[in-house]
Amino acid sequence: MKKTDLKKFQETVDDVLIRHVSILDVVTKLQESGAKVNRSTIKTITSCGCIKLNTTSLDKKVPSDMDYEELKNYKLTHTDGDVCPVCKEKIEQEIGNHLFYLSALCNHFNLDLEDILDKEYNRISTLGKFSLY
Repeated sequence: MKKTDLKKFQETVDDVLIRHVSILDVVTKLQESGAKVNRSTIKTITSCGCIKLNTTSLDKKVPSDMDYEELKNYKLTHTDGDVCPVCKEKIEQEIGNHLFYLSALCNHFNLDLEDILDKEYNRISTLGKFSLY
């Protein structure tokens, strides 16, 4: 199956969005979909258990003499395990729904999601580690 480009996705969102056309509807649906992404992520820990939560303080795990370059390889996520196929499918579904409403918001303001992605990519690739994400 061919990968869908963002422009085509955004145009399709514009074609199919009928019920929640108001900017107020779009913004609240975007917020709701973001909450569903969060909920499906949390369910990997609370319901399924495929992910284990490790709430040890990150400050205590990182050596104080570690330089910034080494931090990149010292990934601390507070989680252990791998997302199971069922949870992965649910998270992907919720992220897809979130992208739908993000695209709808872009359409309201005549913004091109692909241009936004390109600008953000250029900003973070230019700033590199200094973007501090």
